[in-house]
Amino acid sequence: MSKEVVLEDLGKIRYKNAWDYQEEIFQNLIKAKALKSEKRRIELSQNGSSKESNGIVDAVLVKQYLLCCEHENVYTLGKSGDKQNLLIARNICESRGIDLHEIDRGGDITYHGPGQIVVYPIIDLEEFNIGIKSYISMLEDVVIETLKAFGIKGEKDEKAMGVWIDAGNKIKARKICAIGVKASRYITMHGLALNVNTDLSFFDYINPCGFTDRGVTSIEKELNKKVDLREVSEIMRNAFANVFGMKWIEP
Repeated sequence: MSKEVVLEDLGKIRYKNAWDYQEEIFQNLIKAKALKSEKRRIELSQNGSSKESNGIVDAVLVKQYLLCCEHENVYTLGKSGDKQNLLIARNICESRGIDLHEIDRGGDITYHGPGQIVVYPIIDLEEFNIGIKSYISMLEDVVIETLKAFGIKGEKDEKAMGVWIDAGNKIKARKICAIGVKASRYITMHGLALNVNTDLSFFDYINPCGFTDRGVTSIEKELNKKVDLREVSEIMRNAFANVFGMKWIEP
């Protein structure tokens, strides 16, 4: 049975605004899940009922989210990231209009910007009966399925999260999609960023995801032409529905 998920397109949005919105949804879901667990514990221990609160809690829990957006230029550094992987000074970032945020996802440093599709699933993995490792693998599957529609062969790398082209070739390996997530009580936030028509020159100022020996690429670079961002986004949403068994509902 498909799980109902709110599909919300945030359009082009600054990173901090999207992060704050994610955090609000994330915390609400964690609180709702805790309330439901406590209610069940009380019912089991007292063999009573609290039907009045049950509907409220269940209604909140149904509202899991898939947020889609495009960011203004920003570098984000994960909680385990090395600040040395930012190759320019913070004041230079500011002078070039590039935001910089140290955030609470896993992974190292990456870039988000125009021409890139960013997706933030805020879902309860227990509702989908999957663990965090399987979740990350399924995110990679979504991207691989999306790329297949454009004749691009995306691949996984057991030692490096994300989606790659020519993953097994040390010289040619290049990342087309970065993945970094956070989970608490099996509820997720953060997600993936697929380079579509992205200006890849912004990656020159960082060691993307901490790598110094691998490149980055985009759909545009692989095909040698720009593609419709809306078309890629639609294909990716269908891939999420197929891979995770999601059924979209309105915000």
